[in-house]
Amino acid sequence: MMEMWILMAAVLIFCAVAVEKMTSKVKLPMLLGFIVLGLFLGNGSFSTLRYDDYSLTETICSCALIIVMFYGGFGTNWKEAKSTAVSAGLLASFGVAISAFATAAFCVFVLGFAPLTGLLVGALVSSTDAASVFSILRSQNLSLKYHTDSLLEVESGSNDPMSYMLVLIVLTMMKGGVSASSVVAMLVVQIVVGFLTGWIVFFLGRLFLQRVDLEIAGFLTIFIFACALASYGLASVLGGNGYLAVYVTGILMGNAKIGQKKELVHFFDGLSALMQIVLFFILGLLARPALIFKMLPVSFLVFLALSVLSRPLAVFLILGLKKAPWRQSALVSFAGLRGAASIVFAIMAMVDQAEFGLDVFHLVFGVVLFSIVIQGSLLPWAARKLDMVDQSHSVFKTFNDYSEEGDLCFCEVKLDKTSRFANRTIAKLGLPPGLAVALVLRNGKRHVPDGDFVLRPLDTLIVTGTKFDSAGKLLDQERIDEGDERIGQPLSSLEGDVQRLVCIQRGASYIVPDGSTVLCGNDLLIFVKS
Repeated sequence: MMEMWILMAAVLIFCAVAVEKMTSKVKLPMLLGFIVLGLFLGNGSFSTLRYDDYSLTETICSCALIIVMFYGGFGTNWKEAKSTAVSAGLLASFGVAISAFATAAFCVFVLGFAPLTGLLVGALVSSTDAASVFSILRSQNLSLKYHTDSLLEVESGSNDPMSYMLVLIVLTMMKGGVSASSVVAMLVVQIVVGFLTGWIVFFLGRLFLQRVDLEIAGFLTIFIFACALASYGLASVLGGNGYLAVYVTGILMGNAKIGQKKELVHFFDGLSALMQIVLFFILGLLARPALIFKMLPVSFLVFLALSVLSRPLAVFLILGLKKAPWRQSALVSFAGLRGAASIVFAIMAMVDQAEFGLDVFHLVFGVVLFSIVIQGSLLPWAARKLDMVDQSHSVFKTFNDYSEEGDLCFCEVKLDKTSRFANRTIAKLGLPPGLAVALVLRNGKRHVPDGDFVLRPLDTLIVTGTKFDSAGKLLDQERIDEGDERIGQPLSSLEGDVQRLVCIQRGASYIVPDGSTVLCGNDLLIFVKS
């Protein structure tokens, strides 16, 4: 049975990859495809599978949200985002609250919801979805004027904690016995403990990395991953906001000077994408299409109020204080996509013992569907209509995998006693343009050389040059194993790939071959691909 589940997981991931390609061709957000896949295989009429475990779903989705929110911070390039940090922070806090209360007012006075039920619905749909926004910005390479792409990235990545706190407060109020002072105290503790825990975990993690050299590259990834889990778990145990803590740790870690930054971002990017697949698929699996259709009219009205009233009210009030151009405020209002976090918080409400007399899960599910389909598919069009597309800028600069370290690579060259580089100055090596000796290691000491620095036998040179990303497409390599019939044969007597041979790595040395070069065991042949 376990093997079958593993095989099914692999098939589902393959399906998710296919869905991503299909949705990109029809210009729809790929996350919609994962939801549809879950609906198709779940509780609909096309499947015999029945899945209705809200508690298990809450646990799985909460764990997935930790990774998604950590990467929301870790992948953010602070150099690009800091100019919009104040506006994004205000939108992620006061903007969420304004949006929640405005939506709650609509639900109470127009739809006739009970006051606390309306407030719960407003809190559930008050935050925007980082995964949806990132997906559209990147897939469409949508760079926006006035650093609006960075603004949306930081806001959508950081506003889930505020929504989460509002949901907790409303659920607590529904159980009764809650005073205004206890609500304020709960809010302060959530924010202060969450922020401090995120900063402390980052500080201790960075201190450890400064003092300990993790020789195996994979351990660095494991360590950063453990920091994400620690920040969430510690903040939650102390009564703080775990999602806020994990986001703070992510943005501080992602912008600290740690090694292998680009590789780490790519790892967490892939892991976050997998978590998004899990999130949206299992949410689709849990939902019942019949109940979604039943709640669809109410969901549409809530979505309409959210996108036409609540979100624009919050955005224009806050960005108006910063004297932002009206076109920017209009686009930020339109780009308030709802996503997985809203549905996960709705599941949390369903699992809670509070009484609110409404199927909030399927109501919020419908709101998210409308948001992804309408706002997600029309966002590029809205950006062009509002003349907000910046053709001179790359949206990828807002992410940390747009490396700030430069496209450099380093190689190690050891000089033997007969090397022609020994006893010569750096200036007289005759290195071609683009190559430089960055560091010389001699007798355990490091030397930063200038042009007059004299090299000695047994020195180790660290040479730097511009990285050629397409080398793997042009060059290939082959190892000569022991027992290969070509060992001991000169290249002039061989046929085939040797005509495309560039060089031979033999131990720590590189040999430029000619016809008389004899192949040895363990030689690494580097040749041009045919």
